[in-house]
Amino acid sequence: MEENIVFNEEDVRSNKAMGVLAYIGILFLIPLFAAKDSQYARFHTNQGLVLFIADIALNVVARIVCIILGNALGLVAVPVITVINLAVGIIALVFLILGIINACSGEPKKLPLIGGITILK
Repeated sequence: MEENIVFNEEDVRSNKAMGVLAYIGILFLIPLFAAKDSQYARFHTNQGLVLFIADIALNVVARIVCIILGNALGLVAVPVITVINLAVGIIALVFLILGIINACSGEPKKLPLIGGITILK
């Protein structure tokens, strides 16, 4: 069930840049420490952290699958491995763009699939 989250307008206005940074890989650490009192930045930092962890996990799984396919099929697996790696990259990019759009909009929209996970409170 989606919870209704409301942020202070001044908080949103002054921390949109921090919200954007939260989605750019390891840069989620900047708003984590620089805007720790901002609920808006904290919300997007949590979303960015979850995306960062999900991206790492997805890449690890993709690498394992690619190694297994490479060992089993040899050079025949190269096109499949390429598609897997490309798909993982595109998925991560789409989620990154969605997160940045959400941060710029000023609304507390959660990322699809992974947005319900809360690591930072």
